[in-house]
Amino acid sequence: MNVIVISASPNETGLTAACAAAAVAGVRSAGGRAEEVRLNNLEVGMCQACDDGWGTCRTDHTCQVHDGFQALHARVLDADALVLVSPVYWHEMSESAKALTDRLRRCEATRGAESGLYDKPIIAVAAAGGSGNGMIACLASMERWIKHIRARVYDVLPVNRWSREYKLVAIEAAVRTMVEEAAEE
Repeated sequence: MNVIVISASPNETGLTAACAAAAVAGVRSAGGRAEEVRLNNLEVGMCQACDDGWGTCRTDHTCQVHDGFQALHARVLDADALVLVSPVYWHEMSESAKALTDRLRRCEATRGAESGLYDKPIIAVAAAGGSGNGMIACLASMERWIKHIRARVYDVLPVNRWSREYKLVAIEAAVRTMVEEAAEE
């Protein structure tokens, strides 16, 4: 199983990075292939709502804004599963996570069962490092996105600085189980 772990924080040593590393470890411990994508190192801008809100994303299921999104979109479609790890900013996903998820939603949500994301298992992780607040609101937004693109919510995991140690174990276990279950199918 090929799993893309998307880390949506500019901090390469913080809680979000630790959560992404736990997800990668879970994939590898189950014999899967893990690719970590550090979203903030890519040029993926926000949706421009082209042509009165529906550009080529609605008709051709491709984004007409050319940047790093196209290559990442193709990689996401080719993956067997995704793990999206975002820091919690003001009870929401990070700006880079929102930019990616908005553009994926625009390109994939209207495709229904034809979407390359249809029934693809996704684990969402909300990492609240500072105050520890907003994890559940952030996860609710992430879960709505997964449902909009018609993927499958495999698990949603809130993590804060106080729950870090046991939640890293839980993230690794959730990802490992997802990969093992896919291998059995």
